[in-house]
Amino acid sequence: MSRFFKMVFNEQFKIYIRKSTWIMYILLAGIIIVAGVSTKAFVDLEDQYQNDDWREVMQEENAQLQKEQEEYQKKMEENEDSFSIGPDMSRVKKNNYYLEHDIQPTGYGAWQFVKDNEMLLSIVSLLTIIIAAGIVAQEFRWGTIKLLLIRPISRTQVLLSKYAAVLVFAFLTLLFVLSFSWIVGAILFGVEGINPEIVAPVDFLDMNTAYEQINIINSILTGYGYSLVNLVMMATFAFMISTVFKNGTLAIGTAVFLMFTGNSIVMFFSDHAWAKYILFANTNLKMYEDGTNQLFEGMTLGFSISVLVVYYIVFMVLSWLFFTKRDVAGQ
Repeated sequence: MSRFFKMVFNEQFKIYIRKSTWIMYILLAGIIIVAGVSTKAFVDLEDQYQNDDWREVMQEENAQLQKEQEEYQKKMEENEDSFSIGPDMSRVKKNNYYLEHDIQPTGYGAWQFVKDNEMLLSIVSLLTIIIAAGIVAQEFRWGTIKLLLIRPISRTQVLLSKYAAVLVFAFLTLLFVLSFSWIVGAILFGVEGINPEIVAPVDFLDMNTAYEQINIINSILTGYGYSLVNLVMMATFAFMISTVFKNGTLAIGTAVFLMFTGNSIVMFFSDHAWAKYILFANTNLKMYEDGTNQLFEGMTLGFSISVLVVYYIVFMVLSWLFFTKRDVAGQ
């Protein structure tokens, strides 16, 4: 087992010794810093609610929004052909929740910034795909596969060490996004506390949804945890393509294409009952969190997990078969 860990460490060393890997991290850091500065400059951080008169401020804001809504409705009745955007009345709902439960809004801080940066995990997936796509294919392209396989270790161990290195890279990159986001958020906005809570909509896609109080740290762990599912599946897929076809470019292109078009593919075949078995119909396990959102009838959390496990096993078995049975004498 110690030999296996040494092999994984060696693969990690080969990943992080490349300039391209550090460019990836610099790119991520730059995006996080720009996001933080932009949020500081342009986003309403609800600073007006941090004083003792927050209730009066909130009531005045509600009254102003109600007045703007009445004026907007009157304008629309007078000129039905006009097109304009009315005030955000979901703000009134949110304010009423604070007032009814006597909860003073938590100021925007590092933890909320980390939560907002959850969308950056799609970039982490992209970077992991690049690493996974090249970790096997490059050995064949550079002709180093022979040197790797003449060692007194099995091909299975070689393959698993490379796959483990990909997963370690994915986890470390995700951890980098989380920790660096918190540091940038703490510098720009301060820290809300050890265990802060915020009021958020139950369904972010429904403007008429109710609001609830949630723990930010639990929400971060849940959101990042759900994103890990798609991250691991796409990395495993790219690793499989790289191993089977010995072509990193093909692996990157295919995996990235499917990552960005997967949902569209599912919707395109949504009229067919078998569409629920498509990989991308099951990678978003967050849809089961409230028990109401299902893409297809009969889909459950257990069903999606089972489908993902089957895909995962298929990807790994194909990788193992092609890598262990391939003749490298002519490489």
